[in-house]
Amino acid sequence: MAKVDILSLIRASYNSFTNTEKKIADYILENIVGVIYMSITDLADACNVGESSVFRFCKTMDLKGYQEFKIALAHSQSLDEDAPVLSSEITKQDTIGDLSSKILTTNVNALTETFNLINENEISKAIDVMVKAKRIHFFGVGASLMTAMEAKNKFMRITNKTECSFDSHLQIMTAALLTEEDVAILISYSGSTKDTIDVAKLAKENGAKLICITRFAKSPLTSYSDITLLCGSNEGPLQGGSLSAKISQLYLLDILYAEYFRRTQKESTLNKESTAKSVIEKML
Repeated sequence: MAKVDILSLIRASYNSFTNTEKKIADYILENIVGVIYMSITDLADACNVGESSVFRFCKTMDLKGYQEFKIALAHSQSLDEDAPVLSSEITKQDTIGDLSSKILTTNVNALTETFNLINENEISKAIDVMVKAKRIHFFGVGASLMTAMEAKNKFMRITNKTECSFDSHLQIMTAALLTEEDVAILISYSGSTKDTIDVAKLAKENGAKLICITRFAKSPLTSYSDITLLCGSNEGPLQGGSLSAKISQLYLLDILYAEYFRRTQKESTLNKESTAKSVIEKML
């Protein structure tokens, strides 16, 4: 996508907007940096309009949708640069020492915020349905698929009922076969990824329990969720797949793993010993 000064475009087009579009434009112009980190649901709520109105506003700007709008907005913050900065804290003047310190702070803050967002009742409910489930499927696309694969790799050491499909077609077919005995764990930072939302909708229709790991409490994805676990990392549209976001998601998955192990200690201990022995010959 070519760089576009979306802010100038909004101001130039303002008089042609509908009243609803003007409400959205006013909020964006007054909260430029904040909007970059907001979900489409958050922005709609802040403007007291529907998500469809925000989407139509983006289309009015000749953009494909909200995510492309946020990318354009992020670019508008750095049109005078040769390339966009990695985050609002990192600048071209930073030394390697500065970078190291800032990235450490970002990751620590992500973990701290995730810890502060933890709802023990939601964690407990999640473990209840996972222990009772016949099958546990992890879903995600893009960077979130990597996290889902990590979860599968971790849980398969203590239980044989976890799955993770790597392809979006395989994921939607898997969702079509889920039942009331199954649990779907959906990982999406934005909660607005179409493929993951499609999986959630179909899994919900089939009666499966849905656990969502995401940044935003309100999003198209969480409207289908039975249990929502929030990660605490701010990721801009130009930072897709940032490690701080992944670290916060993995932290939540590690908590789920430890509590699952604790509640199924006898079975999990035996399975962990068996899986550990199975790979001994692979080691020197």
